[in-house]
Amino acid sequence: MFDIGFSELVLIGIVALLVIGPDRLPKVARTAGMWVGKMRGFVTSVKADIDHELAADELKKILKDQADSSGIHEIIEETKSVTDDIQKQDYVMRAINDDADTDTSDFDDDGSDLDSDLGPDLDSDLDKETKKIEKTSGNERGE
Repeated sequence: MFDIGFSELVLIGIVALLVIGPDRLPKVARTAGMWVGKMRGFVTSVKADIDHELAADELKKILKDQADSSGIHEIIEETKSVTDDIQKQDYVMRAINDDADTDTSDFDDDGSDLDSDLGPDLDSDLDKETKKIEKTSGNERGE
């Protein structure tokens, strides 16, 4: 940190021995060592606090990213529901097409109705059923 080598420490020790004296030098060295230890402890605690704050910031960022990604989950669920609806509609359309294909088999190649021998009885039955349906739907609506 200060880039003090062994020779500089020896020089400082000799000057301290001459200035302070041999009687007080051990006490001064002990006090200086204590202060250096306290400074190292303080620097270590500051580093730990900084690391702790950085970790807390990283956790906050991760939580924010996860909260933002919840919108993605909603989009995925919405997409799944739309695809399910499309599949249901596709199934219904295929069923309608299959019914239409079987209904066209009732016609001859020339387009005439094979069931034409039923005549007016079929039309009157159809009219009766239509009236029944209209009547029941009117009762359900409160008419």
